[in-house]
Amino acid sequence: MDQKEYILMSTRRPKIDDVAKLAQVSKSTVSRVLNNRGYLSQNTIEKVYQAIEELNYRPNTIARQLYSNKTNIIGLIFPTVNNPFYAEMVEALEKKLFNRGFKVILGNSMNDPHKEETYLLQLLSHQVDGLIVGAHNQDLKEYQKKNLPPIVAIDMNLNPEIPVVSSDNYQGGKIATQLLLKSGAKEIIHINGPASVKSPAQKRRQAYEDVLKENNLIPHTYTVSLKDSKSKKIQIFREIFREHPLVDGIFASSDINAALIIQIAKQLGIKVPDDLKVIGYDGANITRLLMPDLTSIIQPVETMSQKAVDILQKMINDEPYPRNIILPVELWKGTTA
Repeated sequence: MDQKEYILMSTRRPKIDDVAKLAQVSKSTVSRVLNNRGYLSQNTIEKVYQAIEELNYRPNTIARQLYSNKTNIIGLIFPTVNNPFYAEMVEALEKKLFNRGFKVILGNSMNDPHKEETYLLQLLSHQVDGLIVGAHNQDLKEYQKKNLPPIVAIDMNLNPEIPVVSSDNYQGGKIATQLLLKSGAKEIIHINGPASVKSPAQKRRQAYEDVLKENNLIPHTYTVSLKDSKSKKIQIFREIFREHPLVDGIFASSDINAALIIQIAKQLGIKVPDDLKVIGYDGANITRLLMPDLTSIIQPVETMSQKAVDILQKMINDEPYPRNIILPVELWKGTTA
């Protein structure tokens, strides 16, 4: 390559033709090196990579995607990263996907069906290789369509064909309720999401009701949604204390709600755990760091994320995969119950 030709080429973005010319091989050989296809001598591979480095060549990502029919991009759709559990889950998923050569696009749906639908359509239009979904709008028609990319759901039933990874919600609800009873609580309230949400988390409510009925006690469940504002939650939680002045135990279906209940109890002069026992759910690392006293049911985020990525990889590779994974929970024994 003469000096004039090099100067002209340096003013524009190098192309695969330039790499082939400098390496003294064909364009198809450069393409085979980039896509690791077919037999190539080590000498040829080294010449191509030397030319790539010398020209600072960057492969056309779109062209490579068309060639391989893969984007190496995974979409994540979760309700909010403002929740410690979801934030920890997204971080764990991103790390595991990155280690397998995938890039991640995150859709933070804020539990808004329209926003989730928008993210879903955008991700599908970008032809992602797969999706991992933890959002709660399972009635979106897009999830019911055929020929979807591989999708794995976290703690959510989207459609019968989409595999689900969840913690053992029933066992978690059972452990929490039995601990409140063992701690001496008699009037125990449960806080959970709307019953219309088809999530394995509803089994926490079922376990709570089963345990109370076995002990001849009446269950009372109050409903809050992820999209409820803090002021609305405060209003609902204050109603608990007004409508159940003898309440002495609360099993909240999230640590955030448990923390808010403890704040309200303190404002009302109710001592935790002397007058009121409180148990949360999720047990994210940051929650246990900032609120080590909060008794909670720990969901195994690391294992859940690992299983979700494993299943998604199998789906992408057209390998057999499990449809339903349920993982054991643990009790974080704080001092609030």
